[in-house]
Amino acid sequence: MSFNNSQNQYQNVCIPFCGPIPGGLQVGHEVTVNGAVLRSGTNRFSVNFQCGFDGNNIAFHFNPRFDGGSYVVCNTKHSGSWGPEERKMQMPFTKGMPFEIRFQLQNEAFSVIVNGNYFLRYEHRMAFQKVDTIAIEGMVMVSFIRFQPPDPVWPPAGTIISQTFIPGVHSAMPSGPFLPPSLFSGPLYPLPFRTSISGGLYPNRIILVSGSILPTANRFEINLKCGNDIAFHLNPRFCENAVVRNTQINRSWGSEERGLPGCMPFARGQSFMVCIRCDVPCLKVTVNGCHQFDYKHRIRNLLSINQLEVSGDIQLTQVQV
Repeated sequence: MSFNNSQNQYQNVCIPFCGPIPGGLQVGHEVTVNGAVLRSGTNRFSVNFQCGFDGNNIAFHFNPRFDGGSYVVCNTKHSGSWGPEERKMQMPFTKGMPFEIRFQLQNEAFSVIVNGNYFLRYEHRMAFQKVDTIAIEGMVMVSFIRFQPPDPVWPPAGTIISQTFIPGVHSAMPSGPFLPPSLFSGPLYPLPFRTSISGGLYPNRIILVSGSILPTANRFEINLKCGNDIAFHLNPRFCENAVVRNTQINRSWGSEERGLPGCMPFARGQSFMVCIRCDVPCLKVTVNGCHQFDYKHRIRNLLSINQLEVSGDIQLTQVQV
């Protein structure tokens, strides 16, 4: 796990996680947690905004539970003692599927937005100014935790920002109650999409690609490139019910790899999150929080692998390199 100061976020988050909130919380602050719910585990997870690392004082405990019915518990802990629970008898999360949670701090309450939809409001029972730590545990994989401090250029409360973000283009139109925008929400990127991987690959580096597969999809591909060569070609093919992996050097493809531990992890009309983690001997690839395969490096100069391409029958909603 590392903290990226330039992006103001934790990356490569290992669960359970407990880390400081840089600068503490202020009104207008937004904290984004991006990841996926695992298919198996403790049947619940939690995000805690707390005072200190010991967990004895938790201003806001956000706790989705899949056991005994699916619902979300919210609570506050004072000096080791829990207060009365507030339960939302709805579940916006699905096992094996990616999510984005945005916690927005207001004077009177936390507002919680899940996958772009308003979910709940939790009124403060403890002074939020004392909160200096965020902790996450349970049946989740977390790709990053981002902190967006209040921006003095935002319109006052009572104004909503509707945003479309494309690399190099930022437009906003005011209308309704204030919801600060998330940099990576909505269908953001036109296809084919290409971007550089600054510094190339190295052990523990993560590439994250999320989106939605079109209902009539035939195939899509994610390529990690080294100049004109393709170091890693990930190619789900729905007509063949296969996920093809390969490498292309000097315009010649190598031998395909197709084996998977279970059934096809991608489905037409469904969202997905692909996490590619670079290890010394191979790339480790998970889909929607479940490990699918390792791909041994065929181009050994990892630092030279410095381009990402995404194309095909999808809507691309998030890229992290």
